[in-house]
Amino acid sequence: MTIKKTILITGGAGFIGSHVVRRFVTNYPDYLIINADKLTYAGNLENLADIESKKNWLFEKTDIVDKQSVLELFKKYTFDGVIHLAAESHVDRSITGPDEFIFTNIVGTLNLLNAALASWKSSPAGKLFYHISTDEVYGSLGKEGLFTEETAYDPKSPYSASKASSDHLVRAYNHTFGIPVVISNCSNNYGPNQFPEKLIPLAINNIKIGKPIPVYGKGENIRDWLYVEDHASAIDLIFHEGKAGETYNIGGNNEWTNIDLIKLLCRIMDKKLKRPEGTSEMLITYVTDRPGHDLRYAIDSSKIQNELGWSPIPEFAEGLERTVDWYLANEQWLERVLSGDYGKYYDLMYSGR
Repeated sequence: MTIKKTILITGGAGFIGSHVVRRFVTNYPDYLIINADKLTYAGNLENLADIESKKNWLFEKTDIVDKQSVLELFKKYTFDGVIHLAAESHVDRSITGPDEFIFTNIVGTLNLLNAALASWKSSPAGKLFYHISTDEVYGSLGKEGLFTEETAYDPKSPYSASKASSDHLVRAYNHTFGIPVVISNCSNNYGPNQFPEKLIPLAINNIKIGKPIPVYGKGENIRDWLYVEDHASAIDLIFHEGKAGETYNIGGNNEWTNIDLIKLLCRIMDKKLKRPEGTSEMLITYVTDRPGHDLRYAIDSSKIQNELGWSPIPEFAEGLERTVDWYLANEQWLERVLSGDYGKYYDLMYSGR
């Protein structure tokens, strides 16, 4: 097999990362994809079991906070591009333990940038460092308006502050050292393989087993929801056709209050589980609001739509139904994640290699 490009994807065993790895491995058989992941609680190689036999990808267990490990990875492979997804991403965890977010999201990004700089300094042409970020760096919106690529940064949580810092580092390395970079900022993702601490998979599981569904405050916070496979298609498009030095916002054009989302999910679950309509709504439980909870996020995706021709595909109800179907069809995956047994997959597949 002739290798056309060698691409490093960090965080490729995580929720979004696994969908990106699968897309690149499947759609570009002449690319060698190196999936580097630390395999923390949210990294699960079972997410990629369906492409395990493909010959054009390799897994490297790597902690991007370890500078030497990152440098050795760049020495081992001649990377043509980096798609950087590895990050600590759960806001609640950043409130109770912000240190890990600073190390992974800032120091880890710095280590990757330095390794790319060292590797590409003599010949940056054709190389690309693609940094995936979040709409949370922009802060919180009122009832009107949308985040654009020109919106000033105003992060409100340790998580969003760490991502904002990493965005600034990427732009600084482009400006100061000439590393070709692109950045994208996305809205809330949902879909298969998401770790069940996040709102939608947590609610699906709680409804299934009859546990309360926790909703912060009155459930009035608004988010723009993006189906994960739409996000992966946007990443593919930006990597191949995006303009170096540019930022692209990726959103689902799909705003929902948390309570309306949960009620829709309850109706879908009642239908799928053949329960009387209204059964699942009885599980909704309002809990004390998250400290500093941003009211509303909403993305203006017109730039990527107009310049690159991308648009999200499924309507939210359809995407949510696909997501429910996946979780109900993959109960063993969910059980292993909740029990921690998913970590054994790495030992089974990679010990002794």
